[in-house]
Amino acid sequence: MLRKLGVSVARHRLIALVCWAVALAACVATALLGGTGESLFQRLSSAGPSVKGEAQTATDLIEGPADQQTEFLSLLVHPTDLGSPDLAAILDTAALRLEHVDGVSRVVNPLVIPPSPAESPSPVAAPLLSADGEGMLFTVAMETTDGTVSDSLLTYVERRLQTAAEEIGQLDPNAQVEVGGAPVIVESLVAVAESDLQKGELIALPIALLVMLIIFGGFLAAGIPLVGAIASIIGALGMLYVFTFVMDIGITVMNVITVIGLGLSIDYGLLMVSRFREEFRARVGGGPDAPPGPHGEPFADLPPLETGELATLPHHRHSRRELMLQAVGSTVNKAGRTVLFSGLTFAIATAGLLVFEPSIIRAIAIGAICVVLIAILTALVLVPALLGYLGERLVRPGVLTRIPGVGRWLTRFGDIAPEEGVFSKLARLVQRAPALVALGGTAVLLLLSSPVLSMTVANSADDAIPRSSSQYDFITALNEEFPLATAPRVLLVSNTDLSGSTDWANDVADLPGVTDVAPPVEQNGYWVSRVTVDTHQGADVVREIRADPPAFHSWVAGADAQAVDYLDSLARGAPWAVLIIAIATFVLLFLMTGSVIIPLTALVISAISLGAAAGVLVWGFQEGNLSGPLNFDPDTISGVDALVLTLVLTFGFGLAMDYEMFLLARIKEHHDRGESTRKAIETGLQSSGRIITSAALIIVLVFAGFATGELMQMKQIGTALAVAVLLDATLVRIVLVPAVMTSLERVLWWAPRWSAPIHTRFGLSE
Repeated sequence: MLRKLGVSVARHRLIALVCWAVALAACVATALLGGTGESLFQRLSSAGPSVKGEAQTATDLIEGPADQQTEFLSLLVHPTDLGSPDLAAILDTAALRLEHVDGVSRVVNPLVIPPSPAESPSPVAAPLLSADGEGMLFTVAMETTDGTVSDSLLTYVERRLQTAAEEIGQLDPNAQVEVGGAPVIVESLVAVAESDLQKGELIALPIALLVMLIIFGGFLAAGIPLVGAIASIIGALGMLYVFTFVMDIGITVMNVITVIGLGLSIDYGLLMVSRFREEFRARVGGGPDAPPGPHGEPFADLPPLETGELATLPHHRHSRRELMLQAVGSTVNKAGRTVLFSGLTFAIATAGLLVFEPSIIRAIAIGAICVVLIAILTALVLVPALLGYLGERLVRPGVLTRIPGVGRWLTRFGDIAPEEGVFSKLARLVQRAPALVALGGTAVLLLLSSPVLSMTVANSADDAIPRSSSQYDFITALNEEFPLATAPRVLLVSNTDLSGSTDWANDVADLPGVTDVAPPVEQNGYWVSRVTVDTHQGADVVREIRADPPAFHSWVAGADAQAVDYLDSLARGAPWAVLIIAIATFVLLFLMTGSVIIPLTALVISAISLGAAAGVLVWGFQEGNLSGPLNFDPDTISGVDALVLTLVLTFGFGLAMDYEMFLLARIKEHHDRGESTRKAIETGLQSSGRIITSAALIIVLVFAGFATGELMQMKQIGTALAVAVLLDATLVRIVLVPAVMTSLERVLWWAPRWSAPIHTRFGLSE
């Protein structure tokens, strides 16, 4: 079926290319340019990882459902003279212009709430005054529709506050004056995400082009994987745009899906182009895959490629066209089948994320599955159409090969692997003592994984605010000078009387890690006490409180309680996710190889190699060793972000299986031709080694490019995945896997008898 698809696409290549162009133009017009209203970037949310647990239930009780809550914008001034008449006049003017605006529910000016700030402030004004008495927050509350402030209202309020900020700045040049709040934070993060996306692509795409120029020796062949990657990214962004109408798509979701789509598409395009060049050359040179010509003559009788037949035999035009169609068909049948199984394995691994409760993880899972399917579609339809359109020009010597001294160098590092080379020699070297090499490789991976023993899994929203964000200074000043105005870390919520809630608050005050408990205040019919805890002790305090609940209805809320609920939900979902991923991967690898030993070894080796990626997260971010090169403040990192760890392990596993498929497809191909297991491993590694290392180099550069961005989560994801792919494509796939397979050569292809009909019926075969 795949062979027929490849031939059909190549034969009707212009129709296929026009259809792709129309679809991509529609995605650009709607998702990127906002031709139908808002663009994708305007529809992104900043919703962090959260679940509908005890903390969220309590928050809804005291504040109302999220879609009925108000949003705030604040004008922060510190330090300044709060008794200045000029300051009071500026704030009075701002209040008059804002308090009667439709959609503004209230304006709070702490300077006019009796008693005055110079005296003991009221409970209403106290959170809006700095601890040192030299700063204040002028706050505007805005009504929301479905949890969102209208753009026109937000723009007007922000403009009025900015005007007041400029006037205060002229009045007191030494004062820090900032305008901020949740809606503006969203805008700033979206701006940073958009900048990071552009920066990552500007770094990754040119370097990827350079690497592929070295691999293919010409611009045409090198450009096809990039065209496929760009098409996949545009298609993925278009699909994300559609999803924003049915679910919240966050900033992290967009960037993660983009980088995954870019990496996979380049990998798949590289594999397809390389295989086409190999198939075409085999037919021209009469290789083992060369079929007879259209009139029964062997293509081996045609002049070989090296003698220049492509340029000197126009009377073979029909033969050339048939040769091209057969080469494309064989490419889609072989490399395309590998892409299909590889992509499905990655998609199924990602589907394991759907068992988790947090909506952000499910959104990433759905988006990643879609982008993988688009990458597969691109590799099986768009790339073959381009192969059919460019045809024999892709195997002609490229312009770079004509440069004196460069041609021989490009041939050495190009995509067409000779029967004997570095990788076959490396395979034979490994096969001299496979058990010893396997033990040594495993020991290296375990050593790199050792930092995991000290890993602390955390969930901190503050870590997500990059230094380059326009809101970084506002948030920093808010946390340092106005602690009572920040989101509470721990709240005690109870449905009892004042006496009962006070007794509970007094009991909590005696717990380790608690520095203060405010007296209960009534809020929406419930008694609420704010608990102040030591840095990094919030989660422990929440668990202690919940372990000994009072006799009446009570809840523990706040940011730290939300984090505990979130981490607990991940712990509940993780075993099921691992089980689903392991079973699905095992089944797919069995269908590909017919063996039950190969899937088991692949799962074990990949699990060990992923430990090294987790070790990098601990060593580089939790311990702060990469703070200099990656430009972040290690003091803001409380541990390995739970979302980052989940995505790194899932996507890292998917990418590991990606390269496993590349290697196994070639090994099985040679084994099916009658070669011994040892010889099949040697020739399979030789024929796939260049593509695996080249594809890995490109995807490492892609991840590294995005790791240079400002969003902390993307720094961590990009760095960890770059290391994971680098290790997997070198130590694991080129050394450890051949060593383990050789050690198990006597039982490597074993499977129980009852499974043979299953593989025969559903397995990967021509």
